[in-house]
Amino acid sequence: MLIKTNANAFVHPVPSEITSPAACQSRRDLIRLMATGVAGAALASWAAREALAQAWMPPGQQAALSRRKTSVSGALTLEKVTEYKHASTYNNFYEFGTDKADPARNAHTLKTSPWTVEIEGLIKKPGRYALEDLLKLSAQEERIYRLRCVEGWSMVIPWVGYSLSELIKKVEPLGSAKYVEFVTLADPKTMPGVGSRVLDWPYVEGLRLDEAMHPLTLLAFGMYGEVLPRQNGAPLRLVVPWKYGFKSGKSLVKIRFTDKQPATAWNKAAANEYGFYSNVNPNVDHPRWSQATERRIGEDGLFAKKRKTLLFNGYEAQVGQLYAGMDLKKYF
Repeated sequence: MLIKTNANAFVHPVPSEITSPAACQSRRDLIRLMATGVAGAALASWAAREALAQAWMPPGQQAALSRRKTSVSGALTLEKVTEYKHASTYNNFYEFGTDKADPARNAHTLKTSPWTVEIEGLIKKPGRYALEDLLKLSAQEERIYRLRCVEGWSMVIPWVGYSLSELIKKVEPLGSAKYVEFVTLADPKTMPGVGSRVLDWPYVEGLRLDEAMHPLTLLAFGMYGEVLPRQNGAPLRLVVPWKYGFKSGKSLVKIRFTDKQPATAWNKAAANEYGFYSNVNPNVDHPRWSQATERRIGEDGLFAKKRKTLLFNGYEAQVGQLYAGMDLKKYF
């Protein structure tokens, strides 16, 4: 299911070592069968050996990622999934460069072990959580979400993770907590882009507490049935599918609960272009381009007809109530 292991190191693969999406699909199907009791003990044993043989995680973390189920909630989309080769090579991750191909070229320098996340602020149970502890907190689900970027492109990606609300409930926010701030690693030794002045590092994003608690908000550890590639935000990232992609912080090292709206990276860099909420809204254009349409990476060619952008990226039925009564052009 996962990726080739090195018994002495906690490493990510080079592209040639990554399992193909077709193989991942067959393994996901097998896991579904085992979950329903259709597959026997022999198949379960075979699957466990396969996972162990290809995992880059230590056994405890690999097992936690393996215990996942396919989401059957409104998170599921029937749209065609973007090919892995596109989702893993066309990325925004400015810590590794501003060109879409830079992260896949440069992110091999990112060290993902040991990895801890500091959880602090207005909560009853602050602490530093190891990655393996976060992985074991809840069963992993596979959720096929649309990802929409402010530049006008989109993808459909099967993420592996669990609702962030599971972690939030564990740390018990105080009644005064209104927002959640997410801080990304900023290591100039392993992230060449951190030396640039394009943003104020570290990269910071934020959500209202009710947005963070929404079941669709995902703490993701993998995609396509595999561990997250470095360029996609390893070893864990946020996925908020009804917002533009830059709201979903990558390579998280800190989560802070606060009573004040966080000062986020892109909002600080260009407040007139990137609002705090950043909900996908075809009626609110970026000052330099329209948001009314989008192109699907790997599917829509240069001259193909673009798709209409959907309000809240198509998740209006699930999240629209979060913004009832709000002026979505003022709070963009």
